[in-house]
Amino acid sequence: MRTDAEMMALFLDFARESPAVRAVGMEGSRLNPNVPADPFRDFDLTYFVTEMEAFTRDDGWLDRFGERLILQKPEGMELFPPEEPGFSYLMLFADFTKADLTLLPVSGLPEYLAQDSLRAILLDKDGRVPEKPVPSDRDYRLKRPTPRSFDDCCNEFWNLSHYVARGICREALFYAARHLDLMREELFRMLGWEAGFREGFSFSLGKQYRFLDRHMDPARWDALAGTYNLGSLSRVRAALGTCRELFSESSRRVAAALGCPYPDYEEKVSRYLDYYLKG
Repeated sequence: MRTDAEMMALFLDFARESPAVRAVGMEGSRLNPNVPADPFRDFDLTYFVTEMEAFTRDDGWLDRFGERLILQKPEGMELFPPEEPGFSYLMLFADFTKADLTLLPVSGLPEYLAQDSLRAILLDKDGRVPEKPVPSDRDYRLKRPTPRSFDDCCNEFWNLSHYVARGICREALFYAARHLDLMREELFRMLGWEAGFREGFSFSLGKQYRFLDRHMDPARWDALAGTYNLGSLSRVRAALGTCRELFSESSRRVAAALGCPYPDYEEKVSRYLDYYLKG
């Protein structure tokens, strides 16, 4: 695997040599000192260019960066359309280095910088950014919920729970497991809020709640991890019970911290769940 310095030199040297590339931005976990370094971190880079078509009409210029195992171009796909502006090249190289390179017009530079706080400008040929941003993960930190968002989370969790029960009763394993996955997303959200109220809303839990285990009692974490064992209807049923218990505990603590009433969704929906899942 090439070193970080080698990879950065490749991308920056190309940008310096290409008249059409006027600036280079960087985003993502490599800018976040709170994310541990490992071999799996992407190089998330953006070229600000004067002419998009000069690059998009032929992929040959990408060969400069090394042999690729696979290339994905979201803007050129039908089944998986792009989620962000620009034209992106998601590249996994033969030495297992991963880089996501996006092209944006030079006019998109202000919007790029305003998008979030984890941005840096590595090259600025025209002095378009006189005050370079200082990368920070502040936009990714936990945010204190409002009573409305707390209620919404509770509503969504308990509303999804009866779909899981329905799937169990119909012996529709994939249906039940899928809705349990959606329930678990709301459980993650609530557990994050609980951690925020306990420790202060000054940290990030990472992508897909990567660092949630740092902020949970080990026994509760083990119970949560066990809800991923969904290979049978009996396991889905057990996981549903665990999620209900964890959510009930966590949401009551968050309600107390917020100073708002605990909604009656759990009490009422539990009648349905207990009736159909008894025994």
